Amino acid sequence: MRTVGFGAAMCGLLAAFFCALSVLSQSRTAPPDGSGAEDRADSIAVMQRIAGPVLTALSENRLKQTMPVEGPADRATYTHLEALGRLLAGMAPWLELGPDDTAEGKLRAHDIRLAVEGISHAVDPASPDAMNFDNGQQPLVDAAFLALALLRAPRQLWGNLSDGDKAHLITALKKTRTIHPYESNWLLFSATIEAALWEFTGECNQNAIEYAVHKHMEWYKGDGVYGDGAHFHWDYYNSYVIHPMLLAVLRICAEKQHPLGRLYPVELERAQRYAVIQERLIAPDATFPVMGRSSAYRFGAFQTLSEMALLHQLPAPLDPGAVRSALTAVVRRMIEAPGTFDAHGWLQIGAVGHQPELGEKYISTGSLYLCMVGLLHLGLPPTDPFWTAPARPWTQKRIWSGEDVPADHAMTDGPTAVP
Repeated sequence: MRTVGFGAAMCGLLAAFFCALSVLSQSRTAPPDGSGAEDRADSIAVMQRIAGPVLTALSENRLKQTMPVEGPADRATYTHLEALGRLLAGMAPWLELGPDDTAEGKLRAHDIRLAVEGISHAVDPASPDAMNFDNGQQPLVDAAFLALALLRAPRQLWGNLSDGDKAHLITALKKTRTIHPYESNWLLFSATIEAALWEFTGECNQNAIEYAVHKHMEWYKGDGVYGDGAHFHWDYYNSYVIHPMLLAVLRICAEKQHPLGRLYPVELERAQRYAVIQERLIAPDATFPVMGRSSAYRFGAFQTLSEMALLHQLPAPLDPGAVRSALTAVVRRMIEAPGTFDAHGWLQIGAVGHQPELGEKYISTGSLYLCMVGLLHLGLPPTDPFWTAPARPWTQKRIWSGEDVPADHAMTDGPTAVP
């Protein structure tokens, strides 16, 4: 695939970006008005600000050369695949909308091209930016996020790769079979990779899928929450990994008429309940509890809520206009915190700005791009009711303003028999 010069690519990105911002009225001289159009413009601007350095550098085979590696030195072995897989897992639904003649559609065409070029370079063994898919344990995690991106954008990501790139990608994904997952949410990394292989090649290791699903059904704690392994943890891994990857894997099982596909509606109902909980965690000032592992993933903590919006599966208590307002406010508050980006536009470790002490030993620069999965709802077109609904206050805003709001209730579901 032909590439252009680094400077030319960056100029192209910036030109498309600022054109889109102009048309979408991104320049603000007054407080946000809460309209769906402005919320969407804000969210696209955030996506472009985060994605630009990664996509541009990787499309030019310069990611390893240009991306800083904040965090433990040994993470340099893994950080580039982290950046790619996590970034695209979040961008994929928006990319899957495809190019069109609008400013947003032209921007999307630009990003699709960069993403496809980036994947090509990442999986080409001869490329300067060839990535690590089998050395150590971590590649299993981020190959899974890349596989999830492919499942979320089969036409625009997988479909635009050349036959040679597809062969390289399949080889790279299969390399992860040598990595044995831990007895935790890691089982879903193997399962997601195998689901993608099943979808795009027709063959997979079904044992990995079946074992991951069986164990997670066993680890279900109730009220929409799974244990991360046998034990419960107060963190956001139900949203970072468990619900989104279970939904993806079970969807493929249903499409392939595997008996596990019958669990898809069970898992969907649990994810919906978890989305209700997530929306209630957003305080009136658009903050939320920073707790548990991996807080440096920022608003990626709301992947499940965002995905329920994307799938048109927001449960009855959740109003689309309120969910949009809440998610936009959280993203805006976190992204505007001083120190979120370095001087060259790369994300820095922290939850609210630059807070290196919040980064666990497995966190490095590439890890931070999991924040993008909090923007899955951009995969809904601008005409969707999610974007056209009037802005409304979210639950905690309503409660703390004194409104008489219906009480919350736990789910009453229990353990599920696995087919």
